[in-house]
Amino acid sequence: MTYAEIILPLPLPGTFTYLVPPEDRGKVAAGSRVVVSFGKKKIYTGIVLKLHDQSPEEYRPKELLEVLDDKPIVNELQLKFFQWMSRYYMCSLGEVINAALPAALKLSSESFVGINPEINPDDEDLDNREWELLRALKTNDLTMKDVSEVLGLKQPQRILKQLSEKGLIDLFEKVKDKYQPKKVKRIRIADDFLEEDMLEALINELESRPKQQDMILAYLRDIPVLDNPNSNARGIEKSTLLSSDISPSSVKTLVKNNVLIEWEEVVSRLPADTSGMQGTVQLSQVQESCKRSIVQSFEKHNTTLLHGITGSGKTEIFIELIKEQIASGKQVLYLLPEIALTTQIIARLHKIFGDSFGVYHSRYSDNERVEVWQKVLKKEYQFVVGVRSAVFLPFSDLGLIIVDEEHEPSYKQFEPAPRYHARDSAIYLSTIHDAHVLLGTATPSLETYQNALDDKYGIVELTSRYGEAYNPAMEFANVNRERKQRKLKGNFTSVLVEAIQESLDRKEQVILFQNRRGYASYITCDNCSTIPKCPNCAVSLTYHQYNNKLVCHYCGYNQSMYSDCLQCGSTELRNVGFGTEELEEELKLLFPQAIVQRMDLDTTRSKYGYQRIIEEFEEGNIDILVGTQMVSKGLDFDRVNLVGIFDTDRMIHFPDFRSHERAYHLITQVSGRAGRKSKNGKVIVQTNDPDQELLQRAKKDNYRAFFQWEIMERERFHYPPFTRIINITFKHREKHVSFQAANFFASDIRKNLGNQRMIGPVEPLIGKIRNLYLHEITLKIEKQGINLPAVKEYLKSVEVMMKQMPAFKSVGVVFDVDPI
Repeated sequence: MTYAEIILPLPLPGTFTYLVPPEDRGKVAAGSRVVVSFGKKKIYTGIVLKLHDQSPEEYRPKELLEVLDDKPIVNELQLKFFQWMSRYYMCSLGEVINAALPAALKLSSESFVGINPEINPDDEDLDNREWELLRALKTNDLTMKDVSEVLGLKQPQRILKQLSEKGLIDLFEKVKDKYQPKKVKRIRIADDFLEEDMLEALINELESRPKQQDMILAYLRDIPVLDNPNSNARGIEKSTLLSSDISPSSVKTLVKNNVLIEWEEVVSRLPADTSGMQGTVQLSQVQESCKRSIVQSFEKHNTTLLHGITGSGKTEIFIELIKEQIASGKQVLYLLPEIALTTQIIARLHKIFGDSFGVYHSRYSDNERVEVWQKVLKKEYQFVVGVRSAVFLPFSDLGLIIVDEEHEPSYKQFEPAPRYHARDSAIYLSTIHDAHVLLGTATPSLETYQNALDDKYGIVELTSRYGEAYNPAMEFANVNRERKQRKLKGNFTSVLVEAIQESLDRKEQVILFQNRRGYASYITCDNCSTIPKCPNCAVSLTYHQYNNKLVCHYCGYNQSMYSDCLQCGSTELRNVGFGTEELEEELKLLFPQAIVQRMDLDTTRSKYGYQRIIEEFEEGNIDILVGTQMVSKGLDFDRVNLVGIFDTDRMIHFPDFRSHERAYHLITQVSGRAGRKSKNGKVIVQTNDPDQELLQRAKKDNYRAFFQWEIMERERFHYPPFTRIINITFKHREKHVSFQAANFFASDIRKNLGNQRMIGPVEPLIGKIRNLYLHEITLKIEKQGINLPAVKEYLKSVEVMMKQMPAFKSVGVVFDVDPI
């Protein structure tokens, strides 16, 4: 007997054993997708982890229902990677598979209704709607949506229940394949008419039918069958032919009369044109020396940090390293933190590689993501650019992984599990493939820089900007002083307003950074101080003026803005705080001649939203771009010579041990957008306290000095990189239950790990999200002298023990390893 261990896409521990039917033993292999039944009625697509001959003792295994793939879609290296991720990030293998596979590769089961042929409906007392549904079921099984349409009811459950109780219908599950290959219809002339005399006779014969004759002539204009008979074999896309005012009925008639042949062809959704390739980039002497140093570093270190200041030309070095890997037959993964950044980088890569590389991110459709997956699996793509989820792609021979802007929080997955960090996962992935990792950034994370200083990673530094570009000059605008002097214009200091006007006069572009979207942080009533709150989360609602709504940025709840206070009826409502939307409005009033564009989540929801805005800005059609973190990440614009930064004090003083690091990163990165070419750039930072230590260090642009200042605080209070952190979050609809569960967990930890390694339980800054109350425990685990895998196993065992108690059975427990 042959058994298969199946990973199901469920948050359940372990794998599940199924019996392989004799007829499928030659078909199934590790990494194949299979359809299995689970529980009483559910059907799932699982991935085969391994085959063996050991029958489980606890239960009698069910048989596999179907093997979906001729060849595995997940390779052995991926399975090894998925198992590591499950162990390290304390989640189930099913959760990893659920995150890894494109949605279209995961078959879904759908509920169907079918008629029971063994029961005679004539013997039953049925109403008109029941008879109507049974008549429809005689021809086909129906989905729930079909049933609703047949009956004209949104909720047909009552009728279905009545028919089911009478035994007249069956409810069952069918598996539906989500991936649909793209097909196009093509047209060609039948071989009988390819001779010149036959073709001429056909055209003459069609003189009485001018629309059909026009169709043949239009085809011949595009496909020269007489000069090149072989061109007829490919024919032409039907849609192309019909776009030139050709009658569809004429095409249909000619196909029916066997003059034309029509067929369907499966085509890729992804571009395949390589005509844009233009060879190599030209490295400067400094860049060439830097590339050689990286190659030398790889001889000693698996991972190397490229610490290059903003505008130093790191991307050109990446491109040359990628070309060398491809030439040697190796695969390359180029990770980027944001879709916004991929847009501009991809445009640059197209100039070098054409369309010979893959792009993988969430703005691609499910079907497009499947096709990238398949091309990587077949090694048709040796090079892929993607965001964090690209680490899951089926590479078989990686030679190099580039993690650009490695410090970015966007590389961390927050919800749902696995809560992985793509940079750290990429480093483990490289060990499986015996590949190298290059971490590129102007502002390394403290963990990465410490690893480089400890010689765990190699380090190569680029300390000058590319070409004739200079580092931008940083200036501070004192908001507090200007407020007292009544010089503020809305949220703008006079210093920033004057600088913007000067840039506009010189026909230069401006980028303004405010790390908060929406119009106002919240609305308050001046009469009774009421602030509208989200009913599901412990947060105030953010006001968005463009659609006049109050929105929760945690659960998506929204309501229309009101003119009178809902508590006291007062009309004295006031905006507190400001976001990108309010800045955009103020800019249009302050600079009516300027073209202002906002770039945040609200303006870039569409598939090509980022691309459209970036292209318009590059072409000079936008004068001022105001945005959130999207504008800070590696974008390169020739004409930007002024950057303005808002709300720095809030970033610096946010209650989190990483707040100084994040503020320094953001200020430095967004400052780097100014003066990318030969002109001197300027950065204006609006702050209430220009003399604070972090701002002065950012102005000097000395990362080593900032690192030494910050690392002493980390060591003093036992934070990373000196410890590893595991956050444990408890969630429940009742606040006291969440708190009691956290305390139960904490008491066991104290006994076994000691009180000094634990913080909490505490209620987090936002104590309620999506109607669930939260409590947290933070564990600090030293890096030496303790077995981290054993600690994780112990924590999972405490969770199992807690869940066995009736009072805590419904408490959600979330483990977040290496939170940021």
